[in-house]
Amino acid sequence: VPIKITNKTDGTEKTDPLDIFLYCNQVAGKHAIGRIDIVENRFVGIKSRGVYETPGGTLLRAAHMDLEGICMDREVKRITEGLAAEFARLCYNGFWFAPEMDLIRNSIQFSQRDVEGTVEIELYKGNVIVRGRQSPKALYNADLASMDIEGGGDAFDYNPADSQGFIRINAVRLKTYAALRAKFDD
Repeated sequence: VPIKITNKTDGTEKTDPLDIFLYCNQVAGKHAIGRIDIVENRFVGIKSRGVYETPGGTLLRAAHMDLEGICMDREVKRITEGLAAEFARLCYNGFWFAPEMDLIRNSIQFSQRDVEGTVEIELYKGNVIVRGRQSPKALYNADLASMDIEGGGDAFDYNPADSQGFIRINAVRLKTYAALRAKFDD
């Protein structure tokens, strides 16, 4: 849940959750952010056209997803993305009080425990552009990701040569698949 939004252009600052959302709706809406026009599948199997508009939600989601990118382990992120899709499906179909929703809500809440920080964004012609992010709980480490610091710095024992065996093992399934395709494809 966002705790503060600051507009660096005019100095506006909001801290109340509802005020944050309403302000984001106002500002993002002026930049044509957050409208979609889709054909969707209703729960009963009928396709229908829907036009939805949530400028504030789109802005806040973009900032939050970016923050998750630096704070969340990749496997937790992958699983959470699947849970988010299932959460949306269950909401759309009216299963808010179902036991599977309790499971998903608790799992998502757990996944968010280390997601905190600041995201700087720019709004421009229908786009939410991330200009920067920082977090005291970031898993991103510039030293470890650097190609200039051998071993990723003092806190890590990482040698790029260690990846050779990993690459060879992962290539086995790809080579097997390629051989099968070569045998059976025209």
